[in-house]
Amino acid sequence: MDVQQIETARSVEGRSVLITGAASGIGSATARVFASLGARVVLTDRDEAGLRTVAAEIGAERGAAEAFPLDISDPQAIRAVVARAGTANGGIDILVNNAGISAMAPIDSDEYDAHWDRHLAILLTAQQQVIRAALPFLRQSNAARIVNIASTEALGATSGLSAYAAAKAGVVGLTRALAVELGKEAITVNCICPGPIETGMTAAISSDQKATYAARRTALRRYGRPEEIAHMIASIALPGASFLTGAIIPVDGGLTARNG
Repeated sequence: MDVQQIETARSVEGRSVLITGAASGIGSATARVFASLGARVVLTDRDEAGLRTVAAEIGAERGAAEAFPLDISDPQAIRAVVARAGTANGGIDILVNNAGISAMAPIDSDEYDAHWDRHLAILLTAQQQVIRAALPFLRQSNAARIVNIASTEALGATSGLSAYAAAKAGVVGLTRALAVELGKEAITVNCICPGPIETGMTAAISSDQKATYAARRTALRRYGRPEEIAHMIASIALPGASFLTGAIIPVDGGLTARNG
């Protein structure tokens, strides 16, 4: 692409955004941030009630949001819903691959094989399937952005989370490979690695345990908020972020920087 033709606006107003796992946590916060910036937002999640709530709240506060129930473990549903979403929202300029799960299982546990299969299917395989389904729409955009959500567990691991860590490391590899493959089409592919964040996945951890962990491991001595991840996602999805691709960005309060 001619450099003179590259869109460099620092605004996502009017852009079409598809977000998976948008009924809660980082996905919900991301949807709200993009809507507040004037983007046209499509939400997907298997939690239909949560999805409707978020869409209604966005509609009441910041404008319309489309919502499509989607079980990210169903490849046929992915193809159908992404096609419907892209058509209903006038295309897809920005794809945020956020849907996920997290559960512990020791390597020698009886349920480990099933645990492994489910984590790879939802956290890694589904991301490439969503990307493939969205590509016809992304190729029509003048500033196509793919943002994959991984985790700092892809950069350093926790005992009992080997399936989760392996899947998230796969997301990092997928991001880099597709950044290279799609770069000739000016489609950027980047990856956010959230650290400890206050979401449903961490809700079972006590406040005291969180405070102790954050003080010991992070530079900012606290857990992050979903909105802090959402704002980074929005920043790298800007049309003006046109020379950033293949980047793996920890948003972790300094967890990966701290050495003691």
